[in-house]
Parts: sequence; C-alpha cells; structure tokens
Amino acid sequence: MSLIIQKYGGTSMGSPERIREVAKRIAHYQAQGHQLVVVPSAMSGETNRLLGLAKQLSDDPSGRELDVIASTGEQVSVGLLALALQSLGLKAKSYTGWQVKITTDSAFTKARILSIDDANIRRDLAEGYVAVVAGFQGIDSDGNLTTLGRGGSDTTGVAIAAALKADECQIFTDVDGVYTTDPRVVPEARKLDSITFEEMFELASLGSKVLQIRSVEFAGKYKVKLRVLSSFTPHDSNDTGTLITYEEDNMEQPVIAGIAFNRDEAKLTVTGVPDRPGIAYSILGPVAEANIDVDVIIQNTSSEGITDFSFTVHRNDYARALALLNDTVKPAINARGVTGDNKIAKVSIVGIGMRSHAGVAAKMFECLARENVNIQMISTSEIKTSVVVDEKYMELAVRALHAAFELEKTTV
Repeated sequence: MSLIIQKYGGTSMGSPERIREVAKRIAHYQAQGHQLVVVPSAMSGETNRLLGLAKQLSDDPSGRELDVIASTGEQVSVGLLALALQSLGLKAKSYTGWQVKITTDSAFTKARILSIDDANIRRDLAEGYVAVVAGFQGIDSDGNLTTLGRGGSDTTGVAIAAALKADECQIFTDVDGVYTTDPRVVPEARKLDSITFEEMFELASLGSKVLQIRSVEFAGKYKVKLRVLSSFTPHDSNDTGTLITYEEDNMEQPVIAGIAFNRDEAKLTVTGVPDRPGIAYSILGPVAEANIDVDVIIQNTSSEGITDFSFTVHRNDYARALALLNDTVKPAINARGVTGDNKIAKVSIVGIGMRSHAGVAAKMFECLARENVNIQMISTSEIKTSVVVDEKYMELAVRALHAAFELEKTTV
C-alpha cells in the first residue's frame, strides 16, 4: 500500500462537474489500495475575486485581513470535495490549514511553513479516510491565519508529503507533464518521462509555469518524489506524467532537458560609472533596499577608469527602478547617464548533462547567430545558460534552439 499526496489546481476544481471528476479520480486510486491525502486549490478565479472585493473597500488592505479573506477559497474547496467523495461512498474528512495544523511564520500573504502536526491526518488514514486538506494556508504562533503566496497549494502538498514521508506527491494540473519547452511556442516539444529537481528548479525559476518554484525547492530539500499529471485525462488513464526526482547514477542524462523563457524582463544600464571598489554596491544597494529583485548583472571592462553597469529586473519593477537610478543613484556616484529597455526577454537552456559536455554554450550562441538574434547579456551556472535578447526574437530563439539541440527526439 502506497501513501500518495495529490494536489489539484484551480482549473481542476473549477465547477461542481470538475469536482465530481476529481472525486472519481481519487476513488480510482483508493480502489487500487492507496492511502490518500488530497490538497485542492480554490476554485479557478476565486482568489482573485476575493482579493478584488478587499481592494474595493481599501486602497491599502492589511496583509492580515487579506489572508483571512483569501484563505476562504480553499476552505470552500475542501468542503465541496469532501462532499463529492462522500457521495461516492468514500470516507472523507476536510481540514483547514489551522485544523491540521500547519504552522507558518507571520509573513502575511507570503508565509513560509515551519512545521506540520500530522497526528490528525495519520489517524484518519489508519481509519480508511481520505484526508482533504486546504492548500495555500496555515496559522502563525499568535493564532493568525496566514497564506503562502501564489501557487502555495503546491508547497502545501509537498510539505505534507515530506511530513508524512509519502511515497509520492502528485501535482494534477491542466498540462499532462513537463515538456522540453512550451508546446504553444514549439509544437514539436516533447513530454519528459523524468527530470531532476535541479533541472526543474532552474526551469521554474527561469520562466516555466508548470510548478511553483518554492514547491520544487521544498521537494528537493526533503527528497519528495513529485509527479506532474493532468486532471483532464480520464481518471483510469495509464498516463504517468513526468516524475521529478533526485539524480541517480543510472538516470538518463540528456545534455539539455528543456528550454525556458521569460517575457517579463527589463534591462537597465548606468553609463559612465567610476570604476572603483564598492561601485556595484553603490548601484545595487539602493535597488535592494527598494525590494526590487535583480537577475542578470554585467559590468563592462573599464576604460580610463570609467565603465558601464547593466542589470535586469522584473518588468513590473522597471519604472520604479529607472526612477530610482535617475533620482538617487546617478547623482550619488556621478554617473554619466541611465538607459533602459523594457522590451527584452530571457531564453535559457537547462540540463544536468551540461556538467560533463563541453561546447554547449558555444552551440547555443552559434544557433542564435545563424538566426541573426543579437545577444545582449549572458548568465551561466553549472547546469544552465541564459541569454537576454530583444523580445521580438524570443519565440524564434526558442524554436531554433529546440531544433538545434534536437529536443523533439527521445534520448536513447
């Protein structure tokens, strides 16, 4: 008998009909002899609706009250799913995060899980129940309701799997696995049978929307096997989705596992910067203090004691970062000027095989050169290479790289 944690996203829970289908899938797994803990998200669109109501009443709503409001979406979902399971003759019991209890820190709207008391869940499983636990939420040491931020139900599912030492955590979503890249951009993209935590973490951080990055980080830390599956396939389907697991010696190691891309990028350049110790901090210190995350950073070679300093930020932070550089940083360091571009994109190749194969980055650059795609910035790590390009060339770059590395082919 296996212990399986299943997480269902908002689209899977989007209507009473969809919830009935989820219940049938759970019943199918239980009939095979598995013990099940199920973590559903709020119904599709419900969290946005609730937060929209809050913002109609307050221009600056407190995080504590936002969490009280937003957490009700998952509370409705667990109750409805428990009823659907009971209507099929299954024993099911719903729990909110604080009933479990899932203890978090007090960072409202973006809390982190500190511990899980699994006693109630273990008792239910021993008695043959399906435990239905609200994702996305918990409770802090002062008894306040908290939420984990967008995609937090994925993290809840993985955290429960770690606490219970489950055999597998299955993430049911509207796609049937992890692909070599987005099939909407490259129709030939291939579904992967398996991928390592490291590769999935990089892909998630670089723009892949399949899994929430914190859930992958959590799974890798506690070695929780993850499987991405579709909730829209028939409940008795033999589709095994994509398994995300730790690297093993006998595991297939393709040079490149996938290509990620992100349109939400903007580039800022401070020109005519005095090349002296501490100048990077003089530029990026105020940016960090403004809670603006920086991604790719490049400092050009100095010429006569002067250099240029470029970095990228999320496009939503572009205007604020540009104003900060012009109003505060430029006069403080006596820079020549500040330029910006919010029409760029980042394209990344990821693969654990890059550790043992030379020339991968060169092949990437050669491919983009053939397509006349100009590379503006480059960032590398042990298992990924990222380039910043003009946004209008992003899809061309992804298609060309996918073909150049023959990712449509199954590795033998």
